[in-house]
Amino acid sequence: MSEVHWAPTYWQRVLQSSRAVPSDRPLDELTAELVEMLGHPNPRLREDIAYPILTAWLDDGVYDDLLPGLGNGLVPGLQYGLGHDGDSSVIRRSYSALMLAEILGRDNDRQLLGASSVLEWGDRATSWYVREQDHRGWVPEQGWAHAIAHGADLLAALARSRHFGRLELTVLLDVIADRVLTPTSYIWRHGEDDRLAFAVMALLHRNALDTSLVEPWLFRLGAGIKPPRTRGPLSEWPSPSAANTSRLLRALHLQLALGVQGRPGLLHDQELFAEQPANRADLILVVLEQIRAESPWLYRPTTRAQPLGDD
Repeated sequence: MSEVHWAPTYWQRVLQSSRAVPSDRPLDELTAELVEMLGHPNPRLREDIAYPILTAWLDDGVYDDLLPGLGNGLVPGLQYGLGHDGDSSVIRRSYSALMLAEILGRDNDRQLLGASSVLEWGDRATSWYVREQDHRGWVPEQGWAHAIAHGADLLAALARSRHFGRLELTVLLDVIADRVLTPTSYIWRHGEDDRLAFAVMALLHRNALDTSLVEPWLFRLGAGIKPPRTRGPLSEWPSPSAANTSRLLRALHLQLALGVQGRPGLLHDQELFAEQPANRADLILVVLEQIRAESPWLYRPTTRAQPLGDD
C-alpha cells in the first residue's frame, strides 16, 4: 500500500534530508502537493513544511526553468475566497502572495522571467491587495494569516523588478495609498506598516519617480490622518485606517532616516540599496510635514530650508 504523502512524516524526511528533492515522485506532483499545503489552516503543514521546502527548492534553482508555470499556478490563490473576512480562506490568498514574492525575488536576481508574466502577476496582485478584507495578523490555532504584510512583500518584489518602469511604479504607489486609506475595522499591529514602508523604499530606490509624483502621494496620505474639522461626539478618531496611515508615514520616516537594506545574498538587492534614494532629504521633510499636521499643537514647525542630513 502506497504511503499517504500528506502525512507529515513523508515531508519530515524531506526536511531531514537537507530538503533534497525526493526521487520517488515527479516534481510537478510534489509541487502541487506543497502548494496545496501552503494554503492549509494547520500551521505545521504550511509554515513548518510547505513554505520552507518550496523556498529551499526555489533558492537551489530547482524551479529556474519552471518559474512561469509555478507563478501561474499560484496566482489564482489570490482570488480564493476574496471578499471573505474571518475565515481560513485568507491563508490561501496570503501565502500565494508570499510565494509569488519569493519567485519574483529569484527572478530579480537571476533574470529568468519575461515581462508578460511579471506584468500579468502585478495586475492580479494589485487587484487582490486593494480588495483584501481580512487584515488579521496572528490567528489563534492557525498561526500567521498576515495578508497585508505578505502583500507588502509582494509589492516590494514587484517594485524591484526590471520589468516595472515609471508607469508601473506609479501604479504601485497608488495601490499602497488606496490600501492604507480604505476604511477598515482592523488596526495593524504585527509589523505591516514596516513592511509596507519597505515596499515604498524599494520604489524610491529605483530613482524612476521624481518628487513631482512622490510629494502629492505623501500629501494624499497626510490628508488621511488629519482630524476632520467636524465629527460626531461619539465618533472615534483616529479611525483604524487613519491610524494605519499614520503608522505607515512614521515607518517611512524612520526608514528614510536610517536607510534600508535588501535580503542577504541577493546581488540585485545589494546593488539597488547600495545608495540612498535621490531627493532623500526633501522627502524626509515632506513626510515630517504630514506627521506634524496630524498633531500641529504638539510639534515644532519644520522647514525645508534646514535639511536633516546629507544624502
